[in-house]
Amino acid sequence: MARLTYFALYSLQHRGQESAGIATSDGRLAHIHKAMGMVAQVFTEENLHPLRGHIAVGHTRYSTSGSSKLQNAQPYLIETWHGPLAVAHNGNLTNAASLRRDLLQSGVGLRSSSDSEVITQALAGCKGETWEARIASFMWRAEGAYSLVILTREAVYAVRDPWGFRPLCYGRLGDGWVIASESCALDTIGAEYVREIEPGEIISVDDRGLRTLQGRPPEKRSLCTFEHIYFARPDSLFDGHVIHQVRQALGREVAREHPVAGDVVVAVPDSAIPAAIGYALESGIPFTEGLIKNRYIGRTFIQPSDRLRRAGVALKFNPLTDNLAGKRVILVDDSIVRGTTSGPLVQLLRQSGAAEVHIRVSSPPICYPCFMGVDMAGRGELIAGRMTVPEIKQHLGCDSLAYLSQAGMMRAIGEASEAYCNACFTGRYPLELGEQAGKEAFET
Repeated sequence: MARLTYFALYSLQHRGQESAGIATSDGRLAHIHKAMGMVAQVFTEENLHPLRGHIAVGHTRYSTSGSSKLQNAQPYLIETWHGPLAVAHNGNLTNAASLRRDLLQSGVGLRSSSDSEVITQALAGCKGETWEARIASFMWRAEGAYSLVILTREAVYAVRDPWGFRPLCYGRLGDGWVIASESCALDTIGAEYVREIEPGEIISVDDRGLRTLQGRPPEKRSLCTFEHIYFARPDSLFDGHVIHQVRQALGREVAREHPVAGDVVVAVPDSAIPAAIGYALESGIPFTEGLIKNRYIGRTFIQPSDRLRRAGVALKFNPLTDNLAGKRVILVDDSIVRGTTSGPLVQLLRQSGAAEVHIRVSSPPICYPCFMGVDMAGRGELIAGRMTVPEIKQHLGCDSLAYLSQAGMMRAIGEASEAYCNACFTGRYPLELGEQAGKEAFET
């Protein structure tokens, strides 16, 4: 199982590049290995071999609560009165500060600054005769975004918060079952996709097979639209739609809303390529490669500091001068978050001879921070949170700049906006935020 989990995690590397870990159980003992780095850096034949067992959970970390360091790497594995407990978490609790305070006041010691350790210790202290009952009890205390995989001595559980902020699905592999954030992980190991786990649902897998129960009634459905725009892998399936097709539709919509005369359509690779193809198909302007990406350098958006993000832009892209010289370039990006990538890219295109650079963004302006599992920092660091669109255009140095409307985004996704979380665009959060702590607040 450790080897299967390794390959499944490999396909989810895009979701986090700071640390990785796998925990297993053989029905008697639990085993774990985790470290800083990418999946291929963390695991070797030597450290996979001791991870014995017929059940496993794994994690690739992208930090949203707690800084990028080993103490915050997942899964967390602890010994409880009910046996070993390992937890891997995607998302962010909005009431982590109060839950953490309750744990500390009750005498529970914490080693990390992550809300994921808070979840692990809170689960260990919940009352109930079974793990299903204890998990359901925790769900009534937790607020915010949490997609969880939980390993005990004899079972694996999958849990999705009542709002369904972050994705979670499961599939069948022979006589067994596989749970993952995205369906692409199931494809990688040859599992057959079954369905998404519903908001508030608990999936239990043990030697009796797979069972489902509702841990807490669903709230207003609020899947994060940024999953469609940027985060998810293009070959993953959400709500019956392949993400690549959704992103092409986003590009088509922005071409309809904001046409501009140009000679070539160029994508910011890799995540904006489907949107750029959609823009080209709708506008009739040919798509070409204008920027070559070094695919061995991580996504700049999920690097842990602005300094590394700025360095990453220079390292990541090389222009194809022959495709750009003398051309009116329409540069399609999926989003502009802090604006640290877009300005240098405009300069790079101009230095390569582009006559004009027009930026088209296949999402609305991101004006507000996310508290549900995307590290967008404070509003003052979001370029659209402190500048108007004309000011951003001037700051980036492009000839024109236009964003997709929220209505156009939802047409492309194919659902009503009420079924999704668009708080980073609108500032309207699906739940009361309560006491909010900064990303590294628990480290002081």
